[in-house]
Amino acid sequence: MITRPVALREVNVIRYLMPLREGGSLPAIAEADDDFLYVLKFKGAGQGVKALIAELIGGEIARLLGLRLPEIVFAKLDEAFGRTEPDEEIQDLLKASVGLNLAMHYLSGAITFDPLVTTVDGKLASEIVWLDCFLMNVDRTARNTNMLIWHKELWLIDHGASLYFHHSWQDWELQAARPFLQAKDHVLLKKATELDAVDAYYKTILNEQEIRQIVSLIPGDWLLKDAPFETEEAHREAYIQFLTQRLRHSEVFVKAAADARQAVI
Repeated sequence: MITRPVALREVNVIRYLMPLREGGSLPAIAEADDDFLYVLKFKGAGQGVKALIAELIGGEIARLLGLRLPEIVFAKLDEAFGRTEPDEEIQDLLKASVGLNLAMHYLSGAITFDPLVTTVDGKLASEIVWLDCFLMNVDRTARNTNMLIWHKELWLIDHGASLYFHHSWQDWELQAARPFLQAKDHVLLKKATELDAVDAYYKTILNEQEIRQIVSLIPGDWLLKDAPFETEEAHREAYIQFLTQRLRHSEVFVKAAADARQAVI
């Protein structure tokens, strides 16, 4: 299998436009030096770089699997960027986020996905449920779908709540082979009628080599912050081993999701 090259562009943030106060991490719409608008997520926010790592890994795995999501880029904040910001909370956030942050293209005109308005077919629903079970993403519920409709197509956003084990790394080897019990709350679970077929297909695309390429994108200084590992390399390898083992045991979370679906239909 020929592996696809993986790379993230780097942009410089030149203008802070407005905060998006819907989320606790206070992301913002910002303009970069490539003349595009981005939803900017800050490493100085409450969940810190862990949320950015989850966003990067989850988003690029989703893209590899063929799901739609905005381009993810590294967004660099200059040291002087926040000096003229009048809001003290935002100024503190900007000061704590000097250097590389993460951003994704702002989909102007997109609307929030509403399952009562937009019908999702069984294949796409199964693909998204599989992804979120694999990533242990707790944030794709009816209350907060983290999906947008843009140009009549479904786009995924915000994987920052994925891989929640990495906030402590407690029993992470065991968690790799565990079912994802929160699948019962997934907004698309009832529509996910093709989980077994999606599981078989996705395992022809996703493999250890692809996982290594994606994990290699994580900036080294993100891996050295609040980590129980002695080196950047050990921390990076732990992500690779977790994801590889989770993929190897995918039948566990697929069965759990299928059982949860049967319980709610």
